Amino acid sequence: MKVAVIGTGYLGLVSGVCLAVKGHEVTCVDLKQDKVDRINRGEPPIYEKGLEKLLNDVVGKNFRATVDLGQAVLDSELTLIAVGTPFDGEKIDLSYVQRVSEEIGDVLRIKDRYHAVVVNSTVVPGTTEEMVLPLLEERSGKKAGEAFGVGMTPEFLREGEAITDFMYPDRIVLGGIDESTLEQLDKLYAVFPE
Repeated sequence: MKVAVIGTGYLGLVSGVCLAVKGHEVTCVDLKQDKVDRINRGEPPIYEKGLEKLLNDVVGKNFRATVDLGQAVLDSELTLIAVGTPFDGEKIDLSYVQRVSEEIGDVLRIKDRYHAVVVNSTVVPGTTEEMVLPLLEERSGKKAGEAFGVGMTPEFLREGEAITDFMYPDRIVLGGIDESTLEQLDKLYAVFPE
């Protein structure tokens, strides 16, 4: 399956590399060209036990990084939003989720086939339905559940154990607004043990 992962921080890079290890064709997207260059050289910009070896196993094969969000979405079947949602002590900052939702919506406007957009970032309840979905519809000019789908799959990764947690999850939680999105998510996670 062709997957775009938006964000190359802790969640995005670990998720993207692990999905590539499991056989998916993954393109991770980041704003910073120097970070993308490091990743494409097999040098992870974050430390997580085992990540560098796995990255080097897949980079240049079925994994790459880019700054071109538009092309990554156009070339994929499913996009995972895995951007940071920093916590300031009182609330989480959803501005990155908002911005990439707008950008993905702009790309969906010109995409001529069904695409699933899945929120993987840590967000407050209601964010997907009340912010992401309306932004995607507004920017694309299309209707969710018809031209594209929207889903959610929360992450359960512990620092220092993220590779193990991702590759051998004790649970996988999936949600989607339509059957096509759920089928895409089932296809994405079918490679993991039950």
